[in-house]
Amino acid sequence: MNRDAEGEEGQQQPAADAKGAPKLSDKSGEADLIAGETFVPTGATTGVDRVEASSARPDPAPRTGAAAAARARQGTGRGAFLVGAGILLSRLAGVVRQRVFAYFLGNSDAMDAFQAAFRIPNFLQNVFGEGALSASFIPVYARLLAEDDEEEADRVAWSVFTLLALVVSVFVLAGVLATPFLINAIAMGFEGEKRALTEQLVRIFFPGAGLLVLSAWCLGVLNSHRRFFLSYTAPVVWNVALIAALVWAGWPVRQAPLSDLGLWGRVAAFAAWGSVVGSALQFAVQLPTVLMLLRRARLALGLGNSHVRTVLRNFVPVFISRGVVQISAFVDAWLASWLGTGAVAALGYAQSLYTLPVSLFGISVSAAELPEMSSAVGEQSAVAEKLRGRLDAGLRRIALFIVPSAVALFALGDVMVGALYQSGKFGRADSVYVWAILAGSAVGLLPSTFGRLYASTFYALHDTRTPLRFAVLHVALATVLGYLFALPLPAALGLDARWGAVGLTLSAGLAGWVELLLLRRKLHGLIGRTGVSFSFALKLWSSAVLCAGVAWGLRLLLGPAHPIILAALVLTPYGLLYFGLTSLFGVAESRAVVGRFTRLIGRRGV
Repeated sequence: MNRDAEGEEGQQQPAADAKGAPKLSDKSGEADLIAGETFVPTGATTGVDRVEASSARPDPAPRTGAAAAARARQGTGRGAFLVGAGILLSRLAGVVRQRVFAYFLGNSDAMDAFQAAFRIPNFLQNVFGEGALSASFIPVYARLLAEDDEEEADRVAWSVFTLLALVVSVFVLAGVLATPFLINAIAMGFEGEKRALTEQLVRIFFPGAGLLVLSAWCLGVLNSHRRFFLSYTAPVVWNVALIAALVWAGWPVRQAPLSDLGLWGRVAAFAAWGSVVGSALQFAVQLPTVLMLLRRARLALGLGNSHVRTVLRNFVPVFISRGVVQISAFVDAWLASWLGTGAVAALGYAQSLYTLPVSLFGISVSAAELPEMSSAVGEQSAVAEKLRGRLDAGLRRIALFIVPSAVALFALGDVMVGALYQSGKFGRADSVYVWAILAGSAVGLLPSTFGRLYASTFYALHDTRTPLRFAVLHVALATVLGYLFALPLPAALGLDARWGAVGLTLSAGLAGWVELLLLRRKLHGLIGRTGVSFSFALKLWSSAVLCAGVAWGLRLLLGPAHPIILAALVLTPYGLLYFGLTSLFGVAESRAVVGRFTRLIGRRGV
């Protein structure tokens, strides 16, 4: 989810040069770059900004040391692959976790309480951690590494860690004490024992959330050093700990009815403690490599350091931006809490599926591109051209996978849900319900992933305020539409209130398209026109729709079958046929994927 508006008062908008590249305004003598306010010449330092050094050290010229050269040679293709591979393992572990939860808790009151309470660690991790920290810390830290100034880079990294640990500790303590008030924000519709259980779970989750934020700091350091795989596979241990705790507590009582909220509430609480243990393990597995990269630990606030101040100034708008987006998630949960038993839980199940392609194909490309974009050097026109090239290539790679994912969620979602969750206390009716919610999510899948890459481009330009402005607009629009689609609309159509959950995901998708269009329009004024061509998009969408039709034919032909077998026989041909068609249509990215796959098969055959 990502965001714009016109510049601050006094900000000069860049004019395009003859080649369509923007001319970035200069304010000589200005101290550090203030995010979103002033763009300065590119030349001597990086292609996107000039953060003025401390008085003891002049602004460094670009260096081409061995470390910087080695990092440049790796390229974002390999980086995106490593991020995607790490996310794939993590998400697969997450899908297994959700299947285990579906087996034991189904769409019960206990699962509603767990899903609602679980939004607290997600909130802290997303606001303080991966989103805000990556967008503010990585551009500064990666630039220092590109200049081979590792001493200053280490100093900045440890200062950020110290500040982050202090602030998060305060938030965790305040959150534990204020839990009763937070319940009104996340699940006002819960009452009695269900509300008490949610309050208990929130208190348990808070300490683990703080550890997850520190784990996100490790991710920022590792990504800047292009150690992508470790940072994105670390959540696997968190999932394993949570699964182990749930199985340990749930297996002996698996035959008990879900209506026994006291019993299943104790199981959910035990699983929540497993989450805290997993958070500590996730931080611990990354820490040794981080310590090796940073060489020497030195806890210090570093508020007098110009680079640390730049990180802080960039952090605040992204913090607010991510917070606004998270508020949207809380609003969805709050509205869903009024839709009856199972609505909050079903949203959680759908979210696990929906975020899989977002993470694999959206976040992986965006995460790999951010340090590369932030390390750009050269004249402003050359840098603008480089950013356009990277952005366009990234958008094509994302679209190749997201388009068929969106069509599959819409047309074949029940096949996916059945294969992943349909077992134990999660039945066919639950699969259909979650599928309907997924169909609504499919509307916003493409703008959500595209928007992440556009936001990364703004962050590389040290402009964190533009995404914030559009995030506010996104959330405001999604909130209004979400209320209308979730509560009044089902009643007006004569539908059961629980189907309002579909309106929540649909409204978020519509708001996402508005946000993406505004982000794109603003960025065009900065670096020139970007985006995928109409012919490219037409090839992808027509291929995906045709393949979905074939998949539906296979589904009808196969008739009743075990959900896993049905998914294998329907989804596998769908994917293979899609890449075959897009390759025949001349899509270079698809041909590259098919080529790698056939070479891999050939080597296995030999």
